[in-house]
Amino acid sequence: MKNLYLILSLILISTATTVAVDLESSPPTVCIIGSGIGGSSVAHFLRNYSSSVIGKIRIFERNVYVGGRTATVTLAGETFEAGASILHPKNYHTLNYTKFLYLSVRRPPSAESDSGFGIWNGREFVFKTLSFNSDLPIIKRLVSFANSVLIFFRYGFSLFRLNKFVDNTVDNFLKYYEDFESRPVFETVEEMLKWSGLYNLTRRTLQEELLDLHFSPRIIEELITVITRINYGQSISISGLAGAVSLAGSDSGVWSVEGGNWQLAAGLINYSNIEMHLDEEVESVSSIEQKYQLNTTKGKSYQCEITVVATPLDEVNIQFLPGISIPERKLQHTYTTFIRGLLNPAYFGLSSVSEVPQLVGTVETPDVPFSSISVLKQHNENDMSYKVFSRKPLDDVLLDQIFSVRNETIKIDWGAYPHYHAPEVFAPFILDGQHLYYVNAFENAASTMETSAVAAENVARLILSRLSGQKPASTVTLKSFGDDAYDVHADL
Repeated sequence: MKNLYLILSLILISTATTVAVDLESSPPTVCIIGSGIGGSSVAHFLRNYSSSVIGKIRIFERNVYVGGRTATVTLAGETFEAGASILHPKNYHTLNYTKFLYLSVRRPPSAESDSGFGIWNGREFVFKTLSFNSDLPIIKRLVSFANSVLIFFRYGFSLFRLNKFVDNTVDNFLKYYEDFESRPVFETVEEMLKWSGLYNLTRRTLQEELLDLHFSPRIIEELITVITRINYGQSISISGLAGAVSLAGSDSGVWSVEGGNWQLAAGLINYSNIEMHLDEEVESVSSIEQKYQLNTTKGKSYQCEITVVATPLDEVNIQFLPGISIPERKLQHTYTTFIRGLLNPAYFGLSSVSEVPQLVGTVETPDVPFSSISVLKQHNENDMSYKVFSRKPLDDVLLDQIFSVRNETIKIDWGAYPHYHAPEVFAPFILDGQHLYYVNAFENAASTMETSAVAAENVARLILSRLSGQKPASTVTLKSFGDDAYDVHADL
């Protein structure tokens, strides 16, 4: 895998129509709306792929912190991920960000121990793995082997089909890291997906794909449904590609950044020479004489030659003049409830808390008010920190039925990702035929930190390729992530 930051030269291949920007007087200013991983990645790649082509970069963030949908909460004095939580071992952009920002990798508890897992249907556990607390490696290996046997007897050879389905999807996605000589710049999401061989997965549902691959109904209705409900808050009716990405999130080796994934966005911004506008929401974007005028909630106006929208347009109220046309899309809201306390075993028809699996997944049924409950940390036998996902807010009456003790409760509503359906329809990367770009157009294929970074890298290359007569060269690696980084993350 070649390091993207040490490539000696950059060859931009594009069939795009060049839209002239006057570079004679001064390099163009770029305005980026959104400081999440998409916006920070665009800024990073523009800086690293061009030494002098891009002038000032401004990032506008409506919140008082950077990071977008990455954030942390403090529960019982400890920090936990509240938004985008896990990264795949083959997420090479975010791995490179972590390395060059001198951040540390954190493995989730489920990757460190053989914690119990159960599938709940609202009345009973239809499946449970064994759970045995022991520090002896041989005991852990025996329990792990026994659980592998249990899972195989329940789901059979469909487990191997599942691994192959995910591996094939990941292999196609890895094409987005190929050398520039062989990887084009894409003007549309459709082009980008067709080139990698992923487009057809967006045309049909995950259920249709799996049935054609001869998956058993049991594994689809139980294990795979549990995973899609946890990772995307949706059923197996999501598109095949979103489903495959969701399933990849259950692979071994998943990781996060120690101290919070928000540090990836903060670090990239800090070392990309950015003019940061926190707590300043963009109200309108007007195209005026080959420039864009951005008006904000602070009553200020800014002009820039290039504007990049790096936030979902679904639930923001930005006026575009002239207007833009994008497909209507709804965001799937995930309600995340953090609780320090103790589960009520009677709610699950059990006699003790130790019998409740550390990860409770659920099937698709109206009888279940939550998508999953997981133990974040066990402080002692009667005191634990939990994370609960649900599609609707959980009121206190219901929480007091599920939990026998609640010492601390934090509730968060995330407009987390698109509500997927097939066939998917995509917004364009170029919104107006000029220099107004939309990173989040790719989210209708799949929404993760890494897919945002991949889309952002393509948008950065697209910007540079469409600037008249420019052949930017890549530059040096990032500086270390030190004490002077932005201390503006989201601790909710």
